[in-house]
Amino acid sequence: MKKEYVVGVTGASGICYARRLIEVLCKDAYVHVIITDVAQEIARHEGVDLSGFNATYHDIGAISAEIASGSHRHDGMVIVPCSAKTLSAIASGYADNLITRTADVCLKERRKCILVTREMPLSKIHLTNMLAAHEAGATIMPACPGFYHHPEKIDDLVDMVVGRVLDHLEVDHTLTKRWSGYDA
Repeated sequence: MKKEYVVGVTGASGICYARRLIEVLCKDAYVHVIITDVAQEIARHEGVDLSGFNATYHDIGAISAEIASGSHRHDGMVIVPCSAKTLSAIASGYADNLITRTADVCLKERRKCILVTREMPLSKIHLTNMLAAHEAGATIMPACPGFYHHPEKIDDLVDMVVGRVLDHLEVDHTLTKRWSGYDA
């Protein structure tokens, strides 16, 4: 049976992470995509096209979509990038759009819910919200690529972060070199 994932894209810089994740997941899985209005503006500004994938695109206001129900089973959700506003809504249970409602459902159903945050520096409010979301069952994955794989271009850094997300979704990939210890 084909795996099924939900990808939420919110208004923070780093839309390239969402594009790469959607691209990889769409190869072997059924993917639902939800994009906020601000994320669409940022995508245009950053020159990233999120259309054209073999995915089901949902309107942010379609709160009654099937993915917003606990009875609709899927294999996990990733919000990438996850804005501080969306993090705050998820941490407090404020489900006012399809992304936050679907994340709320993931948490109550104990499904994978990965938040790829994109803020820095972090205020005490951000840290408190991250801890609250973590305690509710979300995985917090700040977009912080490693450098041990000797990246040569931005795509290598993007693949490193997306590869870690795929690891947590238990999706096999070869996007980046895995740590194997220091060379002697």
